[in-house]
Amino acid sequence: MKFSLNHMVSPHLNYAEFFDLALRLGVNAVEIRNDIPTALMGIKNAKAIGKLAQDKGIEIINVNALQRWNQWDLKKSDEAKRLAEYTATTGAKNLILVPTNDKKFSPASAERLNGLRVALSGLKQILKDNNLIGCVEPLGFAECSLRLKAEAIAAINDVGGHKRFKVTHDTFHHFVAGEDEVFADRTGLIHVSGVVDPKHTATTMRDPQRVLVDANDMIDNKGQLRRLFASGYKGYVSFEPFAAQVHKDRAIARSLSRSMDYLES
Repeated sequence: MKFSLNHMVSPHLNYAEFFDLALRLGVNAVEIRNDIPTALMGIKNAKAIGKLAQDKGIEIINVNALQRWNQWDLKKSDEAKRLAEYTATTGAKNLILVPTNDKKFSPASAERLNGLRVALSGLKQILKDNNLIGCVEPLGFAECSLRLKAEAIAAINDVGGHKRFKVTHDTFHHFVAGEDEVFADRTGLIHVSGVVDPKHTATTMRDPQRVLVDANDMIDNKGQLRRLFASGYKGYVSFEPFAAQVHKDRAIARSLSRSMDYLES
């Protein structure tokens, strides 16, 4: 199993500390983010981050993420161009695409589905110009404008984007959405996190409950991974916990190691 670390495992670490954490675990692939306090943006910083990663033998697999990408307009297009250039400058090959997750954004179904296609069409050329793959990540929450990978793949197919886009299989969002099919051949990345608090159900689970995966996991991470690998997935499995208790963990390397051992057992 090829593991990666998302910077969300310990968002207070600077880049050097984060890369060193990965190396201590024998992991040489990471995801960096543009939405945490330690994030450094701009092309000058992207070059420095990329060089630091290269010097340490770390591969930056993606930048996470272009938010609200399906609310496409000129302003969003400009934002996408800047972030795509930043991503490519770090040496990453993928850009995570996160759809609008907001109860206030509730277009009619036909308008929503058409909006996906308009945005993907606009993104396709931007990604091509920067030699990037866009990893579309549906969010399972009821209020999200794109909950299902099946909808994302249908829209990607309609714009002729199968070579430029893949989907992110997030085990948490897959469970919360109640989607069955895993689409291993269209998956560019797997995000893993677990939920262990029994008072929560699929309808009440949110990011603050997302911890590292262990034997108390309620969302069947192991089963999802088995299906994906059995269906031919060969990419990275990346840890993306959002719970405060994980971010405050002073023994995060040990906790990650235990979770890695559990998933591989």
